[in-house]
Amino acid sequence: MKRNDYISWDEYFMGVALLAAKRSKDPNTQVGACIVDENNIIISTGYNGFPYGCSDDTFPWERDGDDTKYKYVVHAELNAILNANGKSLKGATLYVDLFPCNECAKAIIQSGIKEVVYLYDKYATTVETLASKRMLESSGVIIRQFKSDKSEIVLEFEK
Repeated sequence: MKRNDYISWDEYFMGVALLAAKRSKDPNTQVGACIVDENNIIISTGYNGFPYGCSDDTFPWERDGDDTKYKYVVHAELNAILNANGKSLKGATLYVDLFPCNECAKAIIQSGIKEVVYLYDKYATTVETLASKRMLESSGVIIRQFKSDKSEIVLEFEK
């Protein structure tokens, strides 16, 4: 008899996105993304961080002032799209813990991703997020908040 306590596809892919977020060196916000095709095969992952060659030891992590992280950081969604290395994303689903900003929404739409599954919407009322939702909805991208009856998935390195 098979076990009954296995995780759903949504839980699996959101778990991968959350695990990818753990790679981010941002001291304030860690975001991860996972892109999967229509056959539930992972195409790519990404997390928020600086572009290749831009040292996270020399570029700023500050949120306020003249020289902030916002000019340099590549968001998790865009990193996942770029990490796909040209593979077709047409019809794919993007799992991300933080609802995508307007700039990432543009890349999501242009790449052919058909669905965005997000965990939380921390900036729901900002003009950027409202613009993101408007573009995604207008272009036919399905937006769905992740739901699970589980509050956590535990990974163990030792049994």
